[in-house]
Amino acid sequence: MNMIKNIAGLLSLVAVGVTIAHAAVSAEEAAQLGGPVYTVIGAERAGNKEGTIPEYTGKGVKPPPSWDPKNPGQRPDPYGDKPLFTITAANAAQYADKLDGMIEVFKRYPNFRMDVYPTHRDYVLPQYVIDNTKQNATECRAENDELTLKGCYGGFPFPFPKNGKQVMWNHLVSYNTYNLAGVGESWLIPPNAAPVLAERGHYFNNYPAFDPTKKGPLPSDVIYLRFLGKADAPARLSGSQTMIIDPMDQLNLGRRAFVYLTGRRWVKLAADLAYDTPNPYSGGSATMDDMRVFYGALDRWNFELVGKKEKFIHYSNFATTDMKACPAGNIRATKNFPNPDCVRWELHRVWVVKATLKAGFHHTYGKRIMYWDEDGFIAGQGENYNPAGKLVRISNNFYYPMYDSDGAYGGTNTFMDLETGIWVIAGDTSCEGCGWYVPAERLPDSLFDPNGMSGVR
Repeated sequence: MNMIKNIAGLLSLVAVGVTIAHAAVSAEEAAQLGGPVYTVIGAERAGNKEGTIPEYTGKGVKPPPSWDPKNPGQRPDPYGDKPLFTITAANAAQYADKLDGMIEVFKRYPNFRMDVYPTHRDYVLPQYVIDNTKQNATECRAENDELTLKGCYGGFPFPFPKNGKQVMWNHLVSYNTYNLAGVGESWLIPPNAAPVLAERGHYFNNYPAFDPTKKGPLPSDVIYLRFLGKADAPARLSGSQTMIIDPMDQLNLGRRAFVYLTGRRWVKLAADLAYDTPNPYSGGSATMDDMRVFYGALDRWNFELVGKKEKFIHYSNFATTDMKACPAGNIRATKNFPNPDCVRWELHRVWVVKATLKAGFHHTYGKRIMYWDEDGFIAGQGENYNPAGKLVRISNNFYYPMYDSDGAYGGTNTFMDLETGIWVIAGDTSCEGCGWYVPAERLPDSLFDPNGMSGVR
């Protein structure tokens, strides 16, 4: 019996060792980060041979003269470039290898188009995130079926990802900025009716894992995201609040979510605000873990790292943050899909991850294919299939680099339901008084205290 236990223990150690070996890389490989071959987070520095993807320079982007720091959420386009070409239903077939599931949108909606612009790679990071990412290359590891992270610093966990879950962790813990605040709207656009406002509100994001004052490896229970939404409209939702707290330990802790409804005047733990629960910001036409293409726990899926490829994705979407470029209501002026006049597409190298639902688990989807931009793991696209294997929903996030700080943002999401023809935009900032900005002062911890949602501490 003791021999059996010893063998089992050895096998367990071997299994853990494999996990650690896959998580960490050699010092020699880590030393290549920020060098001539790889960027500071492990992306390929070089452009492609056709010249349609440029070299990464790390210079960032400067605000245009038309930007008003007193109205920081409205972000005019700093590039001023024009589309290189347009993809329509008539020529989509020749670009099929870079469209993937989006080819179905052209088949269903002949008036859909994609204006493809020059590619920009202007995602930059503060020095402490760069240093921490290099530390993570040799020290950060994922354990317990890679649902917990250990020995990680405040940077990207896996700059040289070896499997699908490590790519997904890079996305979940991607660097936006340390604090973000803003005002946005979410709309549901039916195919045969007027758009419906799902919510307008004030929103606050804080990323404690990227606290610049923290030194050394993070504790295993560290929070990587704190979100608070305060609804202003429509009238039935005014005053209600939603709070989501996501830790790096998805096995022992998991998400904590809270809601406050003005009619009841008490805070409720909302354990169901996860997985395939209908997302309230989408009018119920997307799941909770559709946000940001994928948002939440990794435990229900098997993630396969397919590899890298070149793909058209939303990028540098400044028009959606500038009412002069895309006036209020214009983006939802079309049925079935966002108004192409307000949307920018670029060609980027992306990591491709295929997720299949684990046996014994439930989800609306049976398979998902996700594409993550190699330069920041924020910009991306998701193709979601029902259990029968049919593509039913495509999610995209509008991405733009911050030019008033390091980092980027990709919190405006669109969902196209290919079965109903409904599409949704969540977190739209092309509206009066809308936009995301970096607060002048640090958001206080008390803001993310659930007791404070009802005014009681």
